[in-house]
Amino acid sequence: MNVSRIAVAGGVAAATVLLLAGPASAHVSVQPQGAAAKGGYATINFKVPNERDSAATTKLEVAFPTDHPLASVMPQPVPGWKIEVTKSKLAKPLDVHGKQINEAVSKVTWTAEDAKSGIGVGEFQQFPLSVGQLPEDADQLVFKALQTYDNKEVVRWIEEPKEGAAEPETPAPVLKLTAPASDAHGTGGADKSGDTSADKAKETTASAASSSSSSSDDTARVLGIVGIVIGAAGVAFGVLAGRRRAA
Repeated sequence: MNVSRIAVAGGVAAATVLLLAGPASAHVSVQPQGAAAKGGYATINFKVPNERDSAATTKLEVAFPTDHPLASVMPQPVPGWKIEVTKSKLAKPLDVHGKQINEAVSKVTWTAEDAKSGIGVGEFQQFPLSVGQLPEDADQLVFKALQTYDNKEVVRWIEEPKEGAAEPETPAPVLKLTAPASDAHGTGGADKSGDTSADKAKETTASAASSSSSSSDDTARVLGIVGIVIGAAGVAFGVLAGRRRAA
């Protein structure tokens, strides 16, 4: 009886923990594939879970930050979803690789082609984007998102989380930026001698191949000499054996 009561109590406690933890973690979020380095470019994913038991998510609208506009935003196609990229004129032009950019993406909207293409109950969907150039003077980017269900309900993920405070009920997706890479595209630069890491790798490979070839040649020479010695010994043994028989 006591064992049964303990089991029931444990089950209730576990269910309570799941109920309390579920809503807090199930919200629209954004994560990079790899690192999102300051001053570079990155591929990011907006992860959208369906939080309703009787409705499907059929639309996602993501507003881009105006204080740190992004000149390049390229969506990856998502089967069953139409994508619309909205651009707005900038109050202050951006200088990207020496080129003046007068407009930037202000919003990206994904709309399901039909109810079956939407995010069903108990499911989630990821929406990838290639973005850049990421700002060098910010530690994070805040994206405000609207999630629409097929029953016309709209959830506004627009509350900006504050450091040291509890997570808001409907937090906005936040992209954390990492330290800048060695150059704007996250690739390694040349050293003082002007050799790039790729050139060094080629030289190392060539040197290894040369050493291997030289080693193979030496081995072949040694084996050849051994073969000649063994052959000569065999001939001498045959001659001696013939003389003995003759004697």
